[in-house]
Amino acid sequence: MLGSMALKVVALIVMALAGYGQTRIPVHAHRGARVEMPENTIPAFERAMEVGSDMIELDTAVTKDNVVVVSHDPIVNRKLCAGPEGEARIRFLTLDEVKKFDCGAKANAEFPRQKAVPGSMVPTLDEALALLKKGKSGYNIEVKCDPKKPDLYPDSASYAKLVVDAIRRHKAEKRVQVQSFDFRIVIEVKKIAPELRLCALYGGMPKDLVEISKEAGGVTYVAPHYMLVTKGNVEAAHKAGLKVVPWTVNSVEAWDRLIDAGVDEIITDDPEALIAHLKAKGRR
Repeated sequence: MLGSMALKVVALIVMALAGYGQTRIPVHAHRGARVEMPENTIPAFERAMEVGSDMIELDTAVTKDNVVVVSHDPIVNRKLCAGPEGEARIRFLTLDEVKKFDCGAKANAEFPRQKAVPGSMVPTLDEALALLKKGKSGYNIEVKCDPKKPDLYPDSASYAKLVVDAIRRHKAEKRVQVQSFDFRIVIEVKKIAPELRLCALYGGMPKDLVEISKEAGGVTYVAPHYMLVTKGNVEAAHKAGLKVVPWTVNSVEAWDRLIDAGVDEIITDDPEALIAHLKAKGRR
């Protein structure tokens, strides 16, 4: 009979062999560590860094005075943020006015583990990028834009320049990804910053991932909704030299399906749990 120490050694060897030759899967923390902290806030980003996230996904909007701020919606979401009554369209507010909204004041009931962090005012993209000096995580910057609502966003060329200028101010070119559902943005960013890692987000009807990349100007990364991912379309994407980064995946069953399909990276609201799961499978 093997002693307890010998059994532990055997177990470690088995775990190592299980992951041998397999690619490490980077983890993107969706809107920060959203299961624990209010989304798109500095505390959420700091927590995502603390648990070892490779990338932190955030969303952008632009103020009346052309400052890029972090917000999923172009209109401040009062269900998640506390602030003054009246105008809440970010593009119609100055930065000083946007900074009156506390988006850590309320816990999101959709995430039972999430705790409110009062005093977490809407951050600027510059404030988020300044956190890079504190850790090794990077940022996955989703540039929110809707061509059907031009009054809520700058024109795509101006918007792209504002985002790229912020990235360059912080010398973060090698630590960011820029992505968007609006491929006009991706194409404009590529024109002025071809060195950046660019990604096409997609969430429509099933579609060839290679075709999505072409429509976005030939980007290397494609981020489809996780339900659209199959082993077949991942293999086809890889043959074309593309990387597949599905969003937003929060269950063990879905993680395992995507791992088996061969995806390259995964976006999740629960980075700590996904990292632990990947470590157990020898993929971290």
